[in-house]
Amino acid sequence: MEQYTVTGMSCAACSARVEKAVSQLPGVTACSVNLLTHSMGVEGSASQEEIIRAVEQAGYGAATRERGGTASGTTAPRGTPGEEEEIFLRHRLVSSLVFLAALMYVSMGHMMLGWPLPGFLHGNPMAVGLVQLLLTVVIMVINQRLFISGGKSLWHRAPNMDALVALGAGAAFVYSVYVLFAMAGAMKLGDWAAAEAYGMDLYFESAAMILTLITVGKMLEAQAKGKTTDALKSLMDLAPKTAVVERQGKTLSIPVEQVVKGDCFLVRPGETIPVDGVVLEGISAVNESALTGESIPADKEAGDPVSAATLNQSGFLRCQATRVGEDTTLAQIIQMVSDAAATKAPIAKVADRVSGVFVPVVIAIAVVTTLVWTLLGYGIGFALARGISVLVISCPCALGLATPVAIMVGSGVGAKHGILFKHAEALEETGKVQVVALDKTGTITTGEPTVTEILPAPGVTPEELLTLACSLEEKSEHPLAKAILEKGRKENRVWDEVTEFQALPGNGLTGHWKGENAAGGNEAFLGTRVTIPEESRKAAQTLAESGKTPLFFALGDRFLGIIAVADTLKEDSPMAIETLRSMGIRVVMVTGDNERTAKAIGDQAGVNEVIAGVLPDGKEAAVRSLKAQGKVAMVGDGINDAPALTRADIGLAIGAGTDVAMDAADVVLMKSRLGDVPGAIRLSRSVLRNIHQNLFWAFLYNTIGIPLAAGVLIPLGVTLNPMFAAAAMSLSSFCVVTNALRLNLFRWNSPAQEEKQPLEKNHNKEDMTMEKTMKIEGMMCAHCEARVKKALEALEEVSAADVSHEAGTAVVHLNKDVPAQVLKETVEAQDYPVLSVE
Repeated sequence: MEQYTVTGMSCAACSARVEKAVSQLPGVTACSVNLLTHSMGVEGSASQEEIIRAVEQAGYGAATRERGGTASGTTAPRGTPGEEEEIFLRHRLVSSLVFLAALMYVSMGHMMLGWPLPGFLHGNPMAVGLVQLLLTVVIMVINQRLFISGGKSLWHRAPNMDALVALGAGAAFVYSVYVLFAMAGAMKLGDWAAAEAYGMDLYFESAAMILTLITVGKMLEAQAKGKTTDALKSLMDLAPKTAVVERQGKTLSIPVEQVVKGDCFLVRPGETIPVDGVVLEGISAVNESALTGESIPADKEAGDPVSAATLNQSGFLRCQATRVGEDTTLAQIIQMVSDAAATKAPIAKVADRVSGVFVPVVIAIAVVTTLVWTLLGYGIGFALARGISVLVISCPCALGLATPVAIMVGSGVGAKHGILFKHAEALEETGKVQVVALDKTGTITTGEPTVTEILPAPGVTPEELLTLACSLEEKSEHPLAKAILEKGRKENRVWDEVTEFQALPGNGLTGHWKGENAAGGNEAFLGTRVTIPEESRKAAQTLAESGKTPLFFALGDRFLGIIAVADTLKEDSPMAIETLRSMGIRVVMVTGDNERTAKAIGDQAGVNEVIAGVLPDGKEAAVRSLKAQGKVAMVGDGINDAPALTRADIGLAIGAGTDVAMDAADVVLMKSRLGDVPGAIRLSRSVLRNIHQNLFWAFLYNTIGIPLAAGVLIPLGVTLNPMFAAAAMSLSSFCVVTNALRLNLFRWNSPAQEEKQPLEKNHNKEDMTMEKTMKIEGMMCAHCEARVKKALEALEEVSAADVSHEAGTAVVHLNKDVPAQVLKETVEAQDYPVLSVE
């Protein structure tokens, strides 16, 4: 897919026009334009010159976009269009606000607040009008891009949101200039009273305010742009910039771009592997979590493959390069993230979708209004005032604020609860997901191996088994060894040092301990040294089937027992997945782990489906296939999740994960709690409802206001001049903002909020407002919250329970009265003391 950068787009109407223009070219089989990243992906046989020409003929600019290049040799783009746009808009907004403040002081301050004016303006309405004119012209020049973009869209008969803004502000300005001329005529005739009256009909501040408010919204939108580029920068920074190679009997350090296929390169412990290759000499453990998400390093020896950007942890490796540059696994991941971003469909804003019809209709109504009143003999001034009133009252402030204001409030509510929506599209789309794909390691599970069971052989104590295991594992670099040592430290075990320690990759460990040979490792390895009882073999099989790794230990010719290590579930994962399923969302676990481990974790977590054994391209492909079932949200934390996070309709990153995952995602869960996923979805749904309400009001206001401004009620004595039209416009904006502020009342801790609303309608008013607050001790985490909540909501009298372990409270919503003792006993049955019920 050829990628292009497109300039000049400001809304969904622009991206739709570009996509339509390119799609109509002969030879183009697919075209997708991404408004957020200003990128376009094109498939087919059409030449680059034809594609660029089609974009330019549509009124926009285009240029080819360089592809990812080498894994580390490609320099990440700096000064991206999103960053430049944000800086430009910030400067534009500050400048506009400075001149708007002066304009509002001159136009409104002395009339409404009695503020003094400079002497040369006092008593001189023409001077006041000219100062307003000059200040408004300055603001219009500062915001000239709106007029240029809107003018181009009108010229190409594809009006966008900028056209609405330009027409609204321009109409107010033109009318005010007309009034200035009328004022000059009155002053020439010496009619100062008429001149003063004309001064009340100036609407320069309306034009300036429209431009400034729209600039605020555009700056907020610009802050979301460039995130995909940030993700690519992080990916490109993964691989080292240099590689140590052997050439002509010498060891050289060269830029990684100069490594060619067949070169022998050296990797010391703690270094990152520069390119894909195969091990020639050496034994080591390599952390491949950057590519596979697997938290346990893979043992590598001669003949095993290694990949760029993976970390060599323990031994020295001599490898031969097999894939370099654009062919490495890392470079392919980078390219997948870039391609996924380019083909991600832009969010179609409701206001942008209707603007193509709304603007021509309003213009036609204004023209017809002016002509009708002129033909009826009311004079050009009266008729023009009616036409201008139509344009002013239909100013798109309410239409433009309907979405961003709700997004701002909703984003603030999410931020207070540790959920960061990176841009408006994320907050709009999250509530529409029908499938949630979850990464396993670090998302459903803790991502850190821990000891889950200690199973000593008959005649052996757990303490003796753990002490030997700690002594043997102390010199090992393997993460499973660290889990055992952590367990020993927690239990305050003291152990002796082993001698003659030896690590056998893929098998286990051996050493000399207290005069005897000690060994630890997998079943096959220990089975060659001691006799393992059949009961222990069956127990090990059961552990393995449940996704755990059984480690066998022996001392001399005695089998001491088994210690099981596993990446355990997060406490809140099962409840979060259950909540998602209760909301009608299908939950799928996608992981690079083996089938058996993944299936065991999936069963424990309660997901609908498990897709296991996949690498980054497999995860991305899995997400793409899941899209056939509906909108997909991907939740992950690792670098390997970046392509899938970008490919999904919505990507959610765990806050404790990698920077790359958070850059590629649309939503970041700062608390690293899977339980925040259903909360984010519910918040998004509330915001969407609020946006629909705002848009309904905005269009209802225009439906009523435009005919009124056109003068349909003049026969009844009702006239709406531009001043009142502007006031009505302000009122509509106020209503939209007030409605959006209701989102601050969103009940975060009510998973069944939406599902239980229909039931609550059957309760009388007293029942719906009946609630009791319980003070509870002992709750330490989200899992504790879930236990208390589940117990309380199991009571027939309880419609919902909002539980917070941080506040130590449970607010119980009742549909009928229930004795406080019943509530207390219900909670204390879960082993949490209740201090009071109020």
